[in-house]
Amino acid sequence: MTSVYRDMFTLCATVLLSFMSVSHSAPLSCEDLLRPLDQLEPHHLEGRWALVAGSMNHSPSLEVFKSRDSAAIHFSNSSANSTATSYTRTIRSGSTCQYRLINISVEGSTFIFESRNHFNLSWTFLHTSCPDCIMIRWNVELERQSSYLFSRRREVGPEEMEEYKAQLECLKLPPPVVMDPTKELCPEQTPSEPAAAQTGEKTDEQKA
Repeated sequence: MTSVYRDMFTLCATVLLSFMSVSHSAPLSCEDLLRPLDQLEPHHLEGRWALVAGSMNHSPSLEVFKSRDSAAIHFSNSSANSTATSYTRTIRSGSTCQYRLINISVEGSTFIFESRNHFNLSWTFLHTSCPDCIMIRWNVELERQSSYLFSRRREVGPEEMEEYKAQLECLKLPPPVVMDPTKELCPEQTPSEPAAAQTGEKTDEQKA
C-alpha cells in the first residue's frame, strides 16, 4: 500500500512540475506584450536613459539610425501634477555630439509632440518586465512606426532583449538594431548650458 501511495505521489509531482514548466515557458500574447502603461508619471523618468535598441519600418530612417554610435535621453525635473515636461535628446556619431531640447505634453501613458511638419507625433510607453527600462512605441502619420528600448544600463539581459524582440514582432517591425554598449554617451549638459540646435534632421522619427 505504501508503494502505491509513493507511486501516486511521484506521478502527481511529475505532472505538476511539467505543468509549471509549460506555464512558465508559454509566450505572452501580443495584447499583453503591447499593453500601455496605465498612467505615466513624468517625475519617475527624471535622469538619463541610454538607448539600448530600436527598430522602425522606414528604411531611410533605419539606415540613419544604424549610423549613430550612441544615444540617450535626459528628463529634467518635473512636477508630479504637471501635464508638460521636457527632455534633452543626445546623439553621438564619431566625435560629434548633437543635443536637442524637446518639449512635450503628457496624456495618460502618451507623450504628445509639437511637430514642425504638422504630423501627429506621439510616444506611447508600454509595459516591460525590465525593472530599469522604458519601452516606447513611436507613432507618426504616413504609416511610419518605430520602437525604442531605453535603460539606466547600457545593455540588458538576454531575457529582457527576447521580450523586446517579441514586442517588435507584435508591432510587425524588423529585428532590433542593438547599440554598442562600449561606445561613449555624450556628456550631460549642465543647467547653464543651453541645448545646442540640431542640424541635418531629415525626419521626425530620427529624434529618438
